[in-house]
Amino acid sequence: MMLRYALRTVRARKAGFLGAFFALMCAAALITACGTLLDTGLRGTIRTERYAAAPVVVSADQNVHQTTVKHKKGKTKIKHKAKPIAERAWLPVGLERTLARTPGAARVVPELTFLAEPLTPAGTGGRTAYGHAWDSAALTPYRLIAGTAPKTATDLVVDRYLAARARLRPGDHLTVQSTQSPRRYRISGIAAPATDVRHQTSLFFSTAEARRLAAHPGQVTAYGVLPAKGTDPDRLRQAVARTLHGTTAQVSSGDARGPVEFLDAAAARTRLVSMGGAMGGTSLLVAVLVVVGTFALSVQQRHRELALLRAIAATSGQIRRLLGHEALVVGAAAGTVGALLGLPLGGLLHDRFVALGAVPDTLQHTVSVFPPFAALAATLFGAWAAARIASRRIARIRPAEALAEARTERARTPWGRIVAGLLLLAGGVVLVVVLTSLRTEPASTPVTFLAVVVLSTSVALLGPLLVRAAALLLAGPLRLTGHSGRLATANLRGNAARMASAVTPLTLLIGMTCTVLFVQSTLGGAARAQAREGVTADWVVAAQGPGVPAGAARQLRTHDDAVTEVVRTTVRVGLDKYAAQGLTPEGLTRTWDPKVTAGSLDRLTGNTVAVSELAADQLHLKPGSTLELTLGDGTPATLTVAAVYARGLGFGDITFAHDLVAHHVDNPLASSVLVSTTRTQTQLATTLRKFPGLRILSPAAADSLQADRQQANAEVNYLAMGLVLAFTAIAVVNTLAMSVSERVREFALLRLAGATRRQVLRMLRTEALSVLLLATALGSGIALAVLTAFGIGMTGRAAPTVTPLLYVTVVAVAAVLALVATALPGRVALRVRAVTVATAKE
Repeated sequence: MMLRYALRTVRARKAGFLGAFFALMCAAALITACGTLLDTGLRGTIRTERYAAAPVVVSADQNVHQTTVKHKKGKTKIKHKAKPIAERAWLPVGLERTLARTPGAARVVPELTFLAEPLTPAGTGGRTAYGHAWDSAALTPYRLIAGTAPKTATDLVVDRYLAARARLRPGDHLTVQSTQSPRRYRISGIAAPATDVRHQTSLFFSTAEARRLAAHPGQVTAYGVLPAKGTDPDRLRQAVARTLHGTTAQVSSGDARGPVEFLDAAAARTRLVSMGGAMGGTSLLVAVLVVVGTFALSVQQRHRELALLRAIAATSGQIRRLLGHEALVVGAAAGTVGALLGLPLGGLLHDRFVALGAVPDTLQHTVSVFPPFAALAATLFGAWAAARIASRRIARIRPAEALAEARTERARTPWGRIVAGLLLLAGGVVLVVVLTSLRTEPASTPVTFLAVVVLSTSVALLGPLLVRAAALLLAGPLRLTGHSGRLATANLRGNAARMASAVTPLTLLIGMTCTVLFVQSTLGGAARAQAREGVTADWVVAAQGPGVPAGAARQLRTHDDAVTEVVRTTVRVGLDKYAAQGLTPEGLTRTWDPKVTAGSLDRLTGNTVAVSELAADQLHLKPGSTLELTLGDGTPATLTVAAVYARGLGFGDITFAHDLVAHHVDNPLASSVLVSTTRTQTQLATTLRKFPGLRILSPAAADSLQADRQQANAEVNYLAMGLVLAFTAIAVVNTLAMSVSERVREFALLRLAGATRRQVLRMLRTEALSVLLLATALGSGIALAVLTAFGIGMTGRAAPTVTPLLYVTVVAVAAVLALVATALPGRVALRVRAVTVATAKE
């Protein structure tokens, strides 16, 4: 009975439910898109290419583990946690003999994978280039289609893709930048894979040369185990696992071989789960806030209808059920359409992340039924909950009071709403205070956006009070604008709840947009400032390719000059991750000043380490303390703290001697080389003329290059939150259009009282600008408070970096949205003759 009446109501009031439908549809699309990213991170396929012919692959453990044992109330709880390491872990060569004894194994093929960038004008077409020993070509397999296998140290076999792209033939020469200095090789052959290889290009060296370039003596990347004829691959995997029992080696087969081959794709899974979860959570909070406001406005527009139902004996429960059923009907339709639209939106989002380099294309986008159904369920629940919240007032008051309130807005804001708003305001203040004590980006980022949403929600609840306060402040200036200003003032005072419904999405839009834009600039600006102050070198050598080889640094070293090689990595202390770097200790204080606050950099050696003040505080370290950590490739190390420095944001939290880091990273080439010298830029360039792709930059030019890289990284975050901001912008237009559309009768009465169309439109513009002014003040205040707290915690300074032009652009876009969403519905409403509207039935 109630469902049938709800269906009739929705059918009869399609225009009235259009705003709620649109808000719910956008919310469902947004949640579905974020859900597909989360699903891809959890279940996305990483197809193997290099190991296609090896049904079983043995690799090193790519995780650091921690086991905790707790005894409580006579019970023992054991928890095991694992976190991935940043670089590739290696296996000992002695494991080959052990694997060869496995029943059913016909051949064990050792694999070496290392950096090998061909220096050709045509490049590699976006594919990553890896070097291998020709002995491991059988793992794909690659077969020669021209020439011969590499026999000498200067022989090289390239794959068919690179040969066609660079127009190479056997007998040609090719310079390759690998882990050592660039070297010129003779193309001895061209090989083609027996399977489809689309994400990499392979260069095959002789076995001795591959071992030299891999720079891990006595170790290999992995082993491919080929089965004997008639051996089932699954049984072979089980046999290999039994053979390796008691070791840390990992056995993979089937789809599990892909993550072994493409470590960046495996790491991207974790990043996508984090990103999808953060986006989805923020989207859900924003969607709930927007949808509740939309339904509240929709119920407010139907106040007279619902009051009449109460007057003819409809109970409170029946009103709530009616509105709940209506919400479910609209939510089901909107959720279905939005979920279907969210699937291609998620694909576009994934493709854009791939284009920006945030996600490798080896991690295939996953589409399943789970995100759409989750979005539909969330939409239904959100619609039902929003309807219940919006109907509380009309369902609880007496029928006579309902009829009285149907004509005029209630003058006093309910105490429950005020108390809830104040509680949320207090919660937002607590989050802001907590934010000042958070000093790591993973901890502070979610709190930052949560604080914006919570404070915006408090604005939504306290909105009528804020609008009335704004009306008092603006009454004087608005009177100066004439009749339209006085009418706008009267509307702001008399229809505060309606105006507040427009203030909320605008506040959220401005506050969230400013936070998203200026969080990155605040953090990046502080990091760059520390880096600028800390680099005291005269020149910086940078590479257009994979890095600056050690041979280039040796060429620059003279008796009087100081040359510091910089290698970047990530290490773990326990399970916590820290950005780290390796620096050449000799002459370090002439090129680098991290602002040492304790100890001395003169004691930095292969057995010591320098740490930032943040790391020292978190790990309770001081000069002389012992630090146990895990290097990037999983190698444990125990070092003594030599110094503590203040500029950790610009240089990383842990600094090692260069050689210690270079032996435990996939790319040992320096990301940059700092040079303190009296020589000129031209003289340095002449010294390095044998090293292609190197540039001699001033510290200021290097800083500009770093700014460009930060901007590229920031684009990923902008894209991640861009959909949420777009949804909020749509909500602004939707809410304002709904608010204006319900005032057709009011406009008609004004025209019958003598107001012209131009005066009514001017009144609407004045109202919109007043609402925009209030929302700008509130949104800017929220963003400023949150950004200041973020700056205190992350940079130690209460001075967020704000670009004035960008801020003005944000406010201008919000103003355009507000004015257009007000003017267009207003013009449509004024097209109908005033007499026709005034005499029509409501």
